[in-house]
Amino acid sequence: MLHVVIATGNRHKFEELKGLLNVPGVTWHSLADFPALKPARETGRTYAANAIKKARSIAQQTGFLALADDSGIEVDALEGKPGIRSARFAGAHGDDAANNAKLMRLLSGVAYAGRRARYRCALALCRARAVLAVSEGKWEGRIAFAPAGNSGFGYDPIFYLPGRRKTAGQITPALKQRISHRAAAARRLRATLRRLAQLSAKTTVTGVRQRASRSLLAGPRSAARGRGQGS
Repeated sequence: MLHVVIATGNRHKFEELKGLLNVPGVTWHSLADFPALKPARETGRTYAANAIKKARSIAQQTGFLALADDSGIEVDALEGKPGIRSARFAGAHGDDAANNAKLMRLLSGVAYAGRRARYRCALALCRARAVLAVSEGKWEGRIAFAPAGNSGFGYDPIFYLPGRRKTAGQITPALKQRISHRAAAARRLRATLRRLAQLSAKTTVTGVRQRASRSLLAGPRSAARGRGQGS
């Protein structure tokens, strides 16, 4: 069995990634399983750099493989901001309501044509001393004039999908898992995870067979020695 820690304290993101990367032979762990862990600071200049830093830190502390996500929303009218600072755009990390409100204030008076935006995501799968895979995905849309929907998290209630005529907060979780930026990145990473899970399974079976063979070979000799000692 392949054990992988998803390096996020965001419960919604953990469940979403676990669903997107549903590969047989993988046991998933969250940071909640390791309360003493110290997450890495997100000081990278790109999503990929932050994802790698977070994944390697958790892999080093747990001894397991680690998967980390770094994602954000980029708004053309704000020259790509908030970008990698999306989760702490309004100050406190992960305050979705404050982040959404700040973005809406900054775009007040901006016409529909100028509200083009996209979600971006980078996923990194790491061992303690090696980067095994990095994948990226994006999701194009606009910033809505008002929040709508209570599904999803982050900027979903104000991320408008013109083709759907709904925000990401109004679509079903199942649809989001097919069309989102995180879904695109996960599809590219799933093949690597599948190969690692298969390799882990083969290694486990080989180890069991080797131990069984050693036991069978040692058994008669052990029994013979036991009889000799007792006579």
